[in-house]
Amino acid sequence: MATVLVPVKSTAPARPRDRQRLRPLTLVFAVLVMLASLVPFYWLINTSLKTGAELSSGSLFPTAPSLQNYLEVLQDGKFLTALGNSVIVGVVTTSLALLLASFAAYALARLALPRKGLILAAVLSVTTFPVIAIAAPMFKIWSDLGIYDTLPGLIIPKLTFALPMAIFVLTSFFREIPFELEESALIDGATPFQAFRKVILPLAVPGIATTAILVFISVWNEFLLAVTLTSTPTSRTVPVAIAFFAGTNEFEQPIGTISAASVIVTLPLLLLVLLFQKRIVAGLTAGAIKG
Repeated sequence: MATVLVPVKSTAPARPRDRQRLRPLTLVFAVLVMLASLVPFYWLINTSLKTGAELSSGSLFPTAPSLQNYLEVLQDGKFLTALGNSVIVGVVTTSLALLLASFAAYALARLALPRKGLILAAVLSVTTFPVIAIAAPMFKIWSDLGIYDTLPGLIIPKLTFALPMAIFVLTSFFREIPFELEESALIDGATPFQAFRKVILPLAVPGIATTAILVFISVWNEFLLAVTLTSTPTSRTVPVAIAFFAGTNEFEQPIGTISAASVIVTLPLLLLVLLFQKRIVAGLTAGAIKG
């Protein structure tokens, strides 16, 4: 009987020669993405170094670079107050969000709760709620409670919208931590809280760092609640303070000072990402590969 040979499609990985062909394309794509991301920030720095009539020009480089705009911003007491308010609100909100979200995420990831998926969906639904719909009622309630135009009055609503994201990210990360590690600690005599504090939390540091960065950035950049629930420079955060910048006269647009202030506000976020980029990547890719 004749033997029939059936060709089988090869499933072998790409050869080194094919990979070498893809490297230039990958490099070009990465450079294009990097340029698209950095050009707006470069233009912001470029504008912040210009003064006078040069601000209205579209030159790629300032002809006479000056730090005058930065000096004006840093000498503005209202901006420095707003910067301090943003730091306080961001740090307190992020800390409270991590504390509360870690317990909630642990319960959703580990405990045998009924309808955990429905609970998590209900938590996430808060993030889809339009903030503008509650801004006016919250203004009235906050005024009646006496916390309007105060930092606690900003922290509470910002925490409400930061918690769902923190719970979702930490829940996904806690699920990827092997339960056997926690079970071994319980067998050795540890209480559930000790197992959570000494076993789960140290392993969840990348996820916690990722969550902290995401929450802090969202709180730092939030504008609508900050402008609705404050009315004086003593309680305004940085985004609102920049929006209220005024020129030296009513006919001048403070483009240079706004650009300088925006650069100053963006730098802390860049430093955070650069310092914790490894933990952020580890936290975002947790659970992406199994087996």
